[in-house]
Amino acid sequence: MVTKRKATTLIGADRRAVELDTIAAVLPIERRDELAELLTDQDVETLRHLVNEGMGDNTLRAITSDLAYLEAWALAATGSPLPWPAPEALLLKFVAHHLWDPQRREDDPEHGMPADVDHSLRSQGFLKAAGPHAPATVRRRLASWSTLTHWRGLDGAFTSPPLKAAIRLAVRAVPRTRRRKSAKAVTADVLSKLLATCESDSLRDLRDRAILMVAFASGGRRRSEIAGLRVEQLTSEAPIEQTDAPPLPSIAIHLGRTKTTSGEQDEVVYLTGRPVEALNAWMAMAKIDNGSVFRGIGRWGSISRRPLEPQSINLIIKQRVEMAGLDPAAFSAHGLRSGYLTEAANRSIPLPEAMEQSRHRSVQQASSYYNNATRRSGKAARML
Repeated sequence: MVTKRKATTLIGADRRAVELDTIAAVLPIERRDELAELLTDQDVETLRHLVNEGMGDNTLRAITSDLAYLEAWALAATGSPLPWPAPEALLLKFVAHHLWDPQRREDDPEHGMPADVDHSLRSQGFLKAAGPHAPATVRRRLASWSTLTHWRGLDGAFTSPPLKAAIRLAVRAVPRTRRRKSAKAVTADVLSKLLATCESDSLRDLRDRAILMVAFASGGRRRSEIAGLRVEQLTSEAPIEQTDAPPLPSIAIHLGRTKTTSGEQDEVVYLTGRPVEALNAWMAMAKIDNGSVFRGIGRWGSISRRPLEPQSINLIIKQRVEMAGLDPAAFSAHGLRSGYLTEAANRSIPLPEAMEQSRHRSVQQASSYYNNATRRSGKAARML
């Protein structure tokens, strides 16, 4: 028999599930029913508010994922939902549970995340890998926590000296090797192997070939930008004239809102030659003249009206990597972005010119890819 309190909870969860559905177009949610039980009414209202404020889709997805994790952790660690605003002691507990020293834990089982909290999060699918969290993950979740606190009209202790000191000391105590989003860059030689797996005239091969070429040639576009690309963002440009060769087709891609831009600026990148031909071939075969450019393909060749998810772009690239006889674990969609700048360095293209196409805002970030291409083989690395 369901108690009155339990019945009320179920009704609330059902209502939240419906409310989450109303923002699904902006914020696709795969674990809707789980989230509906985990999140509070205020959580869902805050998310709806962020949607209405026009926050970027990827940021919203990340904040929703972080909020679900934080609520699950709070329930497991304290037995209660997240308090708003969170006291400084709870923030310090979060850091202690996630940034800990594996060597110290061997001598002190109480160090780090308690076993019962770990088991609860693992059984719900929130924890997968063993060991402490990456500092970047902890900082991102604290930033999401701070953002959600701010949007509730509250102040938090996220900038308190004790919290900053706790994070700094925890990171210093356990040195970690920073891993790239993609272990290996998809440079031109790797890209040619991937394209060789897309040589037929099938819809899937035409689509994947266009995805690979457009993503790379447009400056290493992010998977979210490729998944969300729409016909309305494309404009034809005058062909590029060549000496003793036919002119090359050219189009402009108006990026709109991206990870680093608000959408108010008209950020434009250009495609010339083969990528344009690959894109036109896919759109002509799929009969796409408006809406989303890259879409799902059904079992019998039917074209979906909905765009591919960003994660689908990543999976497509990994599938092509495997088909090419390479290691899927070594490559991801981000490899196209790092690969573009690495290839630019290999071809001695000036960094400012490469950044005009990649639209990196940070010279430091862009140059980290650019410089690594020449450092390994440079004289400084071959002193002996």
